[in-house]
Amino acid sequence: MQHRKITFIGAGNMARAIIAGLVAGGYPAAAISVCAPSAKNRDALAAEYGINSSADNITCAKQADVVVLAVKPQMMAQVCLPLQEQVDFSGKLVLSIAAGILVSRFYQMLGEGLNIVRIMPNTPSLVGKGMSGLYAPEQVSQQDRDYTRDLMSSVGKVCWVDDENGINGVIAAAGSAPAYFFLFMDAMQQEAERMGFSSQAARDLVQQAAIGAAALAAANPEISLATLREQVTSKGGTTAEALRVFNEQRLPETVAKAMQAAVSRAQEMEKSF
Repeated sequence: MQHRKITFIGAGNMARAIIAGLVAGGYPAAAISVCAPSAKNRDALAAEYGINSSADNITCAKQADVVVLAVKPQMMAQVCLPLQEQVDFSGKLVLSIAAGILVSRFYQMLGEGLNIVRIMPNTPSLVGKGMSGLYAPEQVSQQDRDYTRDLMSSVGKVCWVDDENGINGVIAAAGSAPAYFFLFMDAMQQEAERMGFSSQAARDLVQQAAIGAAALAAANPEISLATLREQVTSKGGTTAEALRVFNEQRLPETVAKAMQAAVSRAQEMEKSF
């Protein structure tokens, strides 16, 4: 991976995850900077990973080859407008990890023809098991695409989408998905506790079952998820009875509606920012 000078504007969990992945992969700490208004947050990252820290977004962006915009969507305009006035972004690569802000909006905030890639990561990136969707306009070079791919591969897997609308699909299928699984796991844990298991034992049972199921799917990519489910299910058995209840309650349809709701909300956010 190319070791360009990279600046993170924002010092939240996702910035931390990417920085941790970079440093663990051998990226030189001296080439990494973090800028944030909170001295506590940025100094904690600097102390933990040996990187540079500053409160001055302008200077950091000027000195960087790559600028990662890692702030909340509602803060993006406030961060970007001063940058547009004082930073020449020609020759720089800009990466956004904010949901709901289109490339066209970044052109308005930072200049037409901006060299930008949108990234939609998810929280398992914090433990190196993330899934990130990537979108780049046509003018972004292959070299910059490769750099972005390698950057996000440091915290998990990546998936390119050809159309910017595909980012909303990534949000529904991966960005928001950890919460779906946590909801399901929490419901299972609560019922296991009602069955008499301690809270810790119930969590261990459910958590290990989830880890095992995901590992089994990953180890057998040639086998469909439907087939893996069928392999667990004996006719007239306990699993079949549980699945019957799920289907009677229209679980697949509910999942589809929930994912479409996530897409709709992402589209609404695009209009508001």
